[in-house]
Amino acid sequence: MAGTITYRGSFPADAGPHSADNGAFGADTQEGHVAPGEIAIGVVIGRASEYFDFFVYAIASVLVFPSVFFPFADRLTGALYAFMIFSLAFVARPIGTVAFMAIQRRFSREVKLTLALVLLGASTAGIAFLPNHAHLGMAAIGLLAAFRIGQGVALGGAWDGLPSLLALNAPAHRRGWYAMLGQLGAPVGFILAAGLFSYLMAELSQRDFLEWGWRYTFYVAFAINVVALFARLRLVTTPEYERLLNERELQPAGAIRMMRNQGRNVLIGALAALASYALFHLVTVFPLSWISLYSQRSVSEFLALQMAGAVLAAGGIVASGLIADRLGRRTTLGTLAVLIALFSACIPTLMDGGILGQNIFILAGFALLGLSYGQAAGAVTSNFASKYRYTGAALTSDVAWLVGAGFAPLIALFLAANFGLAYVSLYLLSGAGCSLAALSLNKALTYRD
Repeated sequence: MAGTITYRGSFPADAGPHSADNGAFGADTQEGHVAPGEIAIGVVIGRASEYFDFFVYAIASVLVFPSVFFPFADRLTGALYAFMIFSLAFVARPIGTVAFMAIQRRFSREVKLTLALVLLGASTAGIAFLPNHAHLGMAAIGLLAAFRIGQGVALGGAWDGLPSLLALNAPAHRRGWYAMLGQLGAPVGFILAAGLFSYLMAELSQRDFLEWGWRYTFYVAFAINVVALFARLRLVTTPEYERLLNERELQPAGAIRMMRNQGRNVLIGALAALASYALFHLVTVFPLSWISLYSQRSVSEFLALQMAGAVLAAGGIVASGLIADRLGRRTTLGTLAVLIALFSACIPTLMDGGILGQNIFILAGFALLGLSYGQAAGAVTSNFASKYRYTGAALTSDVAWLVGAGFAPLIALFLAANFGLAYVSLYLLSGAGCSLAALSLNKALTYRD
C-alpha cells in the first residue's frame, strides 16, 4: 500500500531477525544521526516523569483525599468519591490528545509540548496549594476535579511521538527490547512516589501528614515536570529529530479522519492490552485502598512491600523484551493474558490469606504485571498507515488507559466492599478475556488483509 509502513503483521517483533528493515534501519540512523538508544533516553525520561506524577495522585487518592476533601463521608464512601475524581483524568486524556494535535498542526510540536507540560505542572501545583474541605467547602472538591481534568488533558497533549519513532527505528530483531524501555517509567515512577509517601508517613504524625505533609509530594512532582519539560524539549527540537520525525511521517492527523479510516486498529489495539492495564491498578492502587480500609497492617510498610514488587515488575519488563524478541509480541501478550486470567482466580484466597497471602499477591502480581505491561504499549500500531500512526498510537494508548485502568480502582473497591473479592477476580478475568479476543481478531484480520 503506497504511503504506509511495510506491513508484517500485527506486531513488529514478529517480523524476525532477517527482515528487510535491517538495511533501512542502518540508513535511517545514519541519515538522521539519531540512534535508537538516544531516542530511548527521551522516552524513559518522559514516561518516568509522567508516571511519578500519576502515582503521586493515585496514592494520595487512597491515603489523603478521603480525609481531606470528603470528611463528611465514611471511609469507604470517601475513598469511592476520591476514585471517581481520579478517573476524570482518563476521560479527559483523549480530549487533550485531540485538542493538542490541533495545536501542533497549527503551530508546532514545541508549542504543543510546552503548553501541555505547563498545564500539567500548573494542575499539579494547584492541587498542592488547594485548601481542604474544612476551609473551602464543596468548592475544594470542585477545584480538585478541575485540576484532575487539567492533568488528564495535559497528559493527552504531552504525546511527543518518541515511542513510535523508537519502534520504527529499532532493529527488527530487537523491537521487543526497545518497546519495553519506555514501560520502565512505570515501576520507576511508582517506587519514587511510594517511597516519598512512605517516608513522610513514617516521619510525621498523622495530623501533620494530612494537614501539610502530603503536599510536598505534589511539590516534588511539579519540580520533576519542569525538569522533564526542558529535557524533552531539548531533545525533540533538534534538527536531527525533526528530520527523522518528518521522514517517518510522525505528524498529527485529523482525529475524525483517522478514526474513520483506522478506528478498527484503535479499538483492537486498546483491547489487546486490556488485561495488562486492568492488572496495573489491581496491584498498585486497589490493594493499598483495601489494606488501609480493612487491615491493621502498617500502610507505610505495605508501601515498602509494593516498592519491592515494583522492582520485580522492572525485572519483568526487561525480561519481556527478551521474550518478545524470541517468541513475538502477539504470542507474548496472549500467553500473559492467559496467566493473568489464572492469577485472577487467586485474588480472594491471597487477599484474605493474611500477611503471607497478601505478600504473595503483591509480589506475584507485580512480577506478572511487568512481564505483560512491558509489551503492552503500541501493541498493534504497526497496523496503522504511516500518516495515521502518530495520532493513532496516541489515541490507542488513551483508550486503553480509559477502558482498562481508568475506572479499575473504583470498580474493584466497590465490588470488593459490597459483593466480595470474588467479583474482583471476575473483573480481571473479563479484561484477560477481552485481550485474548482482540488478539485473535487482530490475527484473523491480518490473514484476511
